[in-house]
Amino acid sequence: MAKKSGKKSNLPMDGVSRINSLKRNHRTAFMLNDKEKEAIESYCKKNKIRNKSKFMRETLLRTVMDHFLEDYPTLFDKKDMDKIRI
Repeated sequence: MAKKSGKKSNLPMDGVSRINSLKRNHRTAFMLNDKEKEAIESYCKKNKIRNKSKFMRETLLRTVMDHFLEDYPTLFDKKDMDKIRI
């Protein structure tokens, strides 16, 4: 692997604060019953998922973001939008 040159990083001056804002400082835990744990273990083994924390975080956030995209505020009610034909 090549050594890095003494060149400065291309990060903006606030790059450090941006990196710190991405650091995960908040722990969230949830409980699973035996069947749920077994299902996740089986899924991870079948799909060769090594990092279960990353898998669960991405799966949860994907679901949340999908809901955000579906439920974004609009100028008109859904009922009115359904009446409009394009």
